[in-house]
Amino acid sequence: MTGLARRLRFGLTLLAASSLAGCNLAPAYHPPTMPVPDHFAPLPGWSEAAPADAAPRGAWWEAFGDPALNAFEARLTADNPDLQAAVARYDQASAYARQARGALLPSASLQGSATRNRQSADKPLRGSGQPDVYSADQANGVVGYELDLWGKLRNQLTSRKAMAQASDADRAAAQLSLQAQLADSYFQLRGLDAQTRLLDDTVALYRKSRDLTAILYRGKLAAQMDVSRAEAQLGTAQAALTEVHSRRALLVNAIAVLVGTMPSDFAVTPADLPPALPAVPEGVPSELLQRRPDIASAERAMASANAGIGVARAAFYPSISFNALGGFQSAGSDPFKASDILWSLGPSINLPIFQGGRLKADLDAAHARFREMSAQYRGTVLRAFREVEDNRVLLSDLAKERGFNDTTVAAATQTSNAASDLYRAGTTSYLDVVTAQTSLFQAQQAALDVRTRHFVAAVDLVRALGGGW
Repeated sequence: MTGLARRLRFGLTLLAASSLAGCNLAPAYHPPTMPVPDHFAPLPGWSEAAPADAAPRGAWWEAFGDPALNAFEARLTADNPDLQAAVARYDQASAYARQARGALLPSASLQGSATRNRQSADKPLRGSGQPDVYSADQANGVVGYELDLWGKLRNQLTSRKAMAQASDADRAAAQLSLQAQLADSYFQLRGLDAQTRLLDDTVALYRKSRDLTAILYRGKLAAQMDVSRAEAQLGTAQAALTEVHSRRALLVNAIAVLVGTMPSDFAVTPADLPPALPAVPEGVPSELLQRRPDIASAERAMASANAGIGVARAAFYPSISFNALGGFQSAGSDPFKASDILWSLGPSINLPIFQGGRLKADLDAAHARFREMSAQYRGTVLRAFREVEDNRVLLSDLAKERGFNDTTVAAATQTSNAASDLYRAGTTSYLDVVTAQTSLFQAQQAALDVRTRHFVAAVDLVRALGGGW
């Protein structure tokens, strides 16, 4: 058997061994489990429900029935720079996964050079017949293949694929967070619009009361103190109106940035809150774990870290590559003759002997990273259930509070009307009017605040449930 035949046979034997005896040194990975309740704690008016397949999943905000919010959310998806950055990070992770996939395949390249050289007359071991100036031309192809006997390359691919999936989940989590942030800001803005209308009406009412007390004072039917109280009451309402205008401007600017627009070029027409909240089904814990993108990202990060242990373990074992080179080499005259052919063929092996503890440290770091990702996963799951429970309780309590506020506003309205009638009839002091009107204004403000918080809590519950249902 010739030397070339022996080398080919040895190389083919190694190639067959890589396909038949390849092993995976990564620990067996099983999706993590968490002890979760069978169902959420029951609350009045709530019942356990599964996600409705007929309802939209992505555009969950459409359930609120607000065309302006729908338009802003569409602009956020298209133009928000933070979301675009998250998409770019996912594209990078996907490219790294494709890069790792390429390492499993043979590599091939073409090489060539054409040089003109002059060698020194005093060059050691120079032959007497060698020319001072000569040409050296070479063209060849190179093929290389690393045998993945220990699963290093496959685990690198598994790790990077998992990280790409985690990056995609991070993108979805960022998108959901931005969408919820926009909806929160939007409903707070609409709450301030309602506050503005209330304050406009209140300022108009207080101005009439101030004018009435001034007329009664000039007619000797009221004291100067009544006029002062009316002026103070009007000034307080005007100051509150100015503050609401400032807070609204800040929210408009925040929404402008979320939809990718310069605040100076952006405006939102005042409008009211939607008439009612949508019904938000809760879902059971297992569905929550499937829907939350941050939980999915944490789990994929665990899978990537698990594969990283296999990569670190494989570094302790020899790496074997199969390389082949062939081409032509000539002195520049009459190239590509049969006598100018050159080739090189055979395997190479690299066995780590002493690395100063680097490989052991890399393996320890890989195990530590897996423990870190496991702890982060457990923390993410616990925070998810806490957020759901918090917003469910808040939503339920706010619904009760709205009922109490409606009763309070009705009673305060009757008291204010009665106090005003008695004052006009001269049977009570203006202090009673001020007290009654202030109580009514505070009750109306509280009712609007609770209504706004009710919408914000609904948005936060949707976000905690993973968006969509």
